[in-house]
Amino acid sequence: MALYDVPAPAKLNLFLHVTGRRPDGYHELQTVFRFVDLCDRLDFDLRSDGRIHREGESLPGLEAEHDLIVRAALALQQATGTRQGAQIRCVKHIPAGAGLGGGSSDAATTLIALNRLWKTGLDRRELMGLARHLGADVPVFVFGRSAFAEGIGDILTEIPLPERDYLILRPEGSISTAQVFSSPDLTRNTKTVIISVFAHWLAAKSQEKHQHFGQELFGRNDLEPVVLARHENIRNMAYALRKQGFHARMTGSGSCFFIEYSSKEHAARACQEISSKMLEVGNDRLAGVEKHGDACHRSSNAVVEKVWACPGLFEHPLRHW
Repeated sequence: MALYDVPAPAKLNLFLHVTGRRPDGYHELQTVFRFVDLCDRLDFDLRSDGRIHREGESLPGLEAEHDLIVRAALALQQATGTRQGAQIRCVKHIPAGAGLGGGSSDAATTLIALNRLWKTGLDRRELMGLARHLGADVPVFVFGRSAFAEGIGDILTEIPLPERDYLILRPEGSISTAQVFSSPDLTRNTKTVIISVFAHWLAAKSQEKHQHFGQELFGRNDLEPVVLARHENIRNMAYALRKQGFHARMTGSGSCFFIEYSSKEHAARACQEISSKMLEVGNDRLAGVEKHGDACHRSSNAVVEKVWACPGLFEHPLRHW
């Protein structure tokens, strides 16, 4: 038995407020999670010997037992007592250290898929219980719906979001989430909001037209100033986008930024406008340009490594598994 080409979607934090710090060092947050159609793809083959074997790209220097996919599989084994194992392959499309939740999404997909493959019969609430021990972002991927999140990001309330499309822009390099949260410059006292305030703001903004440079967004990302102060390449990208008038925001602890649009057409038009000021090199690769006569040459101040145009998802692709 096997499950092939199982998706693990990326997420965006539409806003991210740090509202406090707990005695155990974890931070109290408020955020809204949205899934987008940028997915890693996983294959699962059943093994009868109980072993968990992970193939495919992993983080450099990461031991197998610390890989989130392996940890998720072992957690499900231990919780259910199954003697079955799995051969797991992962094709990565979501970059690491980008604020898109790729590792957490892979772990959640592993829990959901192996629960089906092994016929272990856990319900979604029980799977979320396992997810909480794997990482703060893993539960929302098991939850499977757009969510207003509180606590350390694991107290989740479903919230309907309108149809939106996104440009996701990645600068060179990746970010250490731990370093961002440990920064003494991080604001940790943002005033809490209630979910109805966000819902009312969303309803009001849906009537406005800010398509050319993207939709204005609720709140802010408290982690963004810390990242911009420490990483010149990310700061250069953010400032270049804002200089052109785009409403770009960092997701999670970075490094990626996103711009929200109400339609694919508006997103495509914006991508063309960004490309008119930045040279497209290779496959989806953008760089700053200098023009000499009729030829465009990549300049030394390249600010964007990669860009994706992605529709927002109303729910996780495995929501009904």
